Amino acid sequence: MPGAVTRVLFILKRREDFNPVKHNPVGLSTGLYNSASYIVNMLNYKGVNAKLYVAIDNNCIDRLVTQFKPTHVVVEAMWVTPAKFAELVPLHPTVKWIVRLHSETPFIAGEGMAMNWLGDYMTNKNILIACNAPRMLEEVKMILKLKGKSEDKAIYLPNYYPQWYRNRAMIDRKSEYVNVACFGAVRPLKNHLLQALAALKFAGKIKRKLKFHINGGRQEMKGEPIMQNLKNLFLQIHSSGHELVIHEWEQREKFLNLCSSMDVGMQCSYSETFNIVAADLVSQGVPIVCSEEVPWISSLFSAKPSSCDDMANSLLFAYKFPKLNLWYNRGNLKSYTNKSEKIWLEYFK
Repeated sequence: MPGAVTRVLFILKRREDFNPVKHNPVGLSTGLYNSASYIVNMLNYKGVNAKLYVAIDNNCIDRLVTQFKPTHVVVEAMWVTPAKFAELVPLHPTVKWIVRLHSETPFIAGEGMAMNWLGDYMTNKNILIACNAPRMLEEVKMILKLKGKSEDKAIYLPNYYPQWYRNRAMIDRKSEYVNVACFGAVRPLKNHLLQALAALKFAGKIKRKLKFHINGGRQEMKGEPIMQNLKNLFLQIHSSGHELVIHEWEQREKFLNLCSSMDVGMQCSYSETFNIVAADLVSQGVPIVCSEEVPWISSLFSAKPSSCDDMANSLLFAYKFPKLNLWYNRGNLKSYTNKSEKIWLEYFK
């Protein structure tokens, strides 16, 4: 059991599209926020004093640290500038700062400041770099070694997902439509357009019209052309009866209810470290097809993200055998989560 003196402060940056009228006090229920909140809840349940704050910007951090008096500060994702850390570390010399990365290298390659900031973090003796994926951990360690720094500055702190599952009502297999969910922010590596084509091919196999469900409102890292192409694809085939259904970003409970209404989900992206959307769909009783980038997905229900045929065939398999899909994927997710819990508790002992 972790010692009572351990106090862990998790800090996220509030999204720039925060709307105080529409959203709750912390903003949109993003994957990053959900990921951190699950870990905070687990740590508190296990006896570690942990707190989650959503900061407006860099300038909030000193106040939050002064108020909570943590032994550790976990900064979720790279948003605190090296210059700000240069101010914060001397102000709080006993604090161990941890910058936690949530992406693999292909994703952070789209962040122009990533290598510069990462290199600066490595030179600060009070800052550790946490990765939530083993491959990324090894790549960070390689950079540390090449810089002449200790590989111990890189640690592994994976995602955690609460173990609760919902038994949904039976899906109407006689409906003229099949509902395929491909939720999440629209980004190049998320592979929405090819997944839409695979879903169309799958719908043809079962002789149904497709309703392809995505999230709107968050096109990131030049995701705008992808959204436009998705809309134009379904405009071009409008006479066939297939539909693109765009859902605005919702608070968590509403989103989970939406997930439960789907026939099958897909997250066949090119780069992932965990994928909370896939876990949400599985938790709500929805069979899921993912790329092998999702670390807990069953190999029976993984598909090549570059192959329209492979994704369509995997969707068909998941659709025909939903109980088998959920049995394997829920089991894998539980195993992953149990290991994650152990890693977090061992670190903060």
